[in-house]
Amino acid sequence: MKPFDVYPLMDTNIQRGLGSYIWDKKGRRYLDFYGGHAVISIGHSHPHFLKMIKTQLDKVAFYSNFVQNELREELAEKLGKLSMYASYNLFMVNSGAEAIENALKLASFKNGRTKVVAFEKGFHGRTSAAVHITDNSKISAKINKGFERTLIPWNDIEIATEVISKNDVCAVVIEGVQGIGGIHIPTPEFLQELEKLCKKHNTVLILDEIQSGYGRTGKFFAHQYSTVKPDLITIAKGMGNGFPIGGILISPEFDARHGLLGTTFGGTHLACAAGLAVVEVIEKENLLRNARLRGIQLKNALTQFSEISEIRGIGCMIGLEMAFPVKSFRKLLIKKFGVFTGSSSQANTLRILPSLSVKETEVTEFISAFGECLAAYKKQSNYESFSIRK
Repeated sequence: MKPFDVYPLMDTNIQRGLGSYIWDKKGRRYLDFYGGHAVISIGHSHPHFLKMIKTQLDKVAFYSNFVQNELREELAEKLGKLSMYASYNLFMVNSGAEAIENALKLASFKNGRTKVVAFEKGFHGRTSAAVHITDNSKISAKINKGFERTLIPWNDIEIATEVISKNDVCAVVIEGVQGIGGIHIPTPEFLQELEKLCKKHNTVLILDEIQSGYGRTGKFFAHQYSTVKPDLITIAKGMGNGFPIGGILISPEFDARHGLLGTTFGGTHLACAAGLAVVEVIEKENLLRNARLRGIQLKNALTQFSEISEIRGIGCMIGLEMAFPVKSFRKLLIKKFGVFTGSSSQANTLRILPSLSVKETEVTEFISAFGECLAAYKKQSNYESFSIRK
């Protein structure tokens, strides 16, 4: 048997990681400014993270949700305090897509509706309902299209009002910052008006913070740059620093009952140990502040390159709109200069997603490699004209 061939694999075999660096099978070191889709939040192989997992493995890794789990209670309490959502409840799952599925289910239980509003260029997962509200028809099968969904333009309150005011929308799902769509930030004003619309028309507001949450933007959640308090918040990726974990923060407006939601592996002892390690490191090492500072450093340093037509994002979630398609540039950056970055559904957008613990010297190292790669790329591609940033 072989793995099902659905991933376009790079010619790189990663064997270990430490902090902002990873090493391949040949011993070559790379600067990781991608973190495997923004998953690495506190750095590779953080000692507290490793200690928590190893210690828990010596006790018990798993038992079902049929028994009490003090670690889950502790994680919910610490996460609530750090995220400033102490009054909300936590339901734990295994991934971001599963969090979205359960959030939509809760929304439909709440108001009895089925229509969902999401956004152009948005990404919410590859499972049944999640993929249907994702703006990519190539990964959605007929079986995924079991309910009505409407995709609307980003930051367009007029169209949002027109659609939501019909009083038939179950939920509005919006990313705190669009990730795969190219790093686009909703304006605080748009989010706040969207919240008002949802409340007025009995529509559940779901903030997808799977990629943009857990401190990546310098706030615990990206939407906290506004005054919005969503009904449901979906989390994953940075929540486990590489351990498969996800969750939903659920407003106290939602009533729980036994059997309403369920999962076999969500919130296991081992998963909770990983989750606890992450929130403890974020708090103890003040990584929200570090993410903000390193984001400012990155954006300021990147302004020197006229080949970048636009710099978007905040904190450790930066998108660079280049004057050319980035596919071959990204490969060159890895192969010749040893730096990992992220792609996007937008051909000209490069995503920069270092861990929240990235150091000032590592940002400087990235900027140097980026500049050298640009020079090499222009020479090898004979590229003569670049768009100049206004």
